[in-house]
Amino acid sequence: MKSQNNLEKRSLRGKTVVVTGGTSGVGRATVEAFAFEGCNIVIAARGQQALDETLKICKDLGVNAIAVSTDVSKAEDVDNLLQSAVKEFGRIDIWVNNAGVMASGKFEEIPMELYEQVVKTNLFGYMHGAYSVLPLFKEQNEGILINNVSIGGFMPAPYSAVYSATKFGIRGMMECLHGEISDFPNIHIANLYPQIQRSTGNMHSAKFSGLDFKIPPFASDPRDTADKIVQLAKEPQKDLFPDFKSRALVNIYEMFPKIIINTASAGMRLMMKLKNGEPTSGNVLKPSPEPHQIYGETSLPVPGKKTKIALLAGLGLGIAFMLLKTKKSHNELDMED
Repeated sequence: MKSQNNLEKRSLRGKTVVVTGGTSGVGRATVEAFAFEGCNIVIAARGQQALDETLKICKDLGVNAIAVSTDVSKAEDVDNLLQSAVKEFGRIDIWVNNAGVMASGKFEEIPMELYEQVVKTNLFGYMHGAYSVLPLFKEQNEGILINNVSIGGFMPAPYSAVYSATKFGIRGMMECLHGEISDFPNIHIANLYPQIQRSTGNMHSAKFSGLDFKIPPFASDPRDTADKIVQLAKEPQKDLFPDFKSRALVNIYEMFPKIIINTASAGMRLMMKLKNGEPTSGNVLKPSPEPHQIYGETSLPVPGKKTKIALLAGLGLGIAFMLLKTKKSHNELDMED
């Protein structure tokens, strides 16, 4: 009987899921993943063409779905999204805050208009989602809010100061909201902290100061990240790093914050000089252009599974060497004292 109850709890069939930014990258992968679970899907994004394409995917998979044109930076749009979902399906079981934009370049060379919209989309967008859905969850006495935050909630992204500010802000806001729902045992807020994704997000982002870069080969697979979002819907937990790379990057930054941010920033400065790309506002002020797909273009071929294992092993050895070296230096200083 106990195993049967656990099986029923893990099943998401018939649950209603709202996914913001659901038409490309991790968002589209998440829509697909929940569709494979047999959920009712509510897709939210700004661009109508991309919404129609993603809705067709859901229909082809044989699940009930609707697409709602939504700019998450506008509270009234997010409220309309919630009302549309409830009108169609009667309730919302899972809400995924995923929509986000990014502007990279020298701080003083990115237009203030773009910075303000990054804050409105990322920070206000997640705030609008929580503000709309948590009262409904309290009425239902159950529900799961999942926030795709990124490791940017723990460590800065070089030459992306305002983007980083929004991610730190989302993390702080959700930390506080955890306390506010602590007397509702069936309401959960789950935060995911993935690293850079092999998705269209980088292709669509705003770039200034000569930046013109493609996704590095060590980026994570958006479909793997989407699977972790589904995992949080089945087994909610407060915080989750979806893979070893995400956790390792944060751990390394916490140990060597100055070295990491200075080195990464130096690399970005070099890239600005070498590339000297044309400035672009990307999808910050308008819907993402084509392609509307899950995967983006990488700078180098994506390594195979064995190569990834070897790289991770090398990274682990490197970290161990740095720790031993640091410990040895501390011991030598103690002996001198």
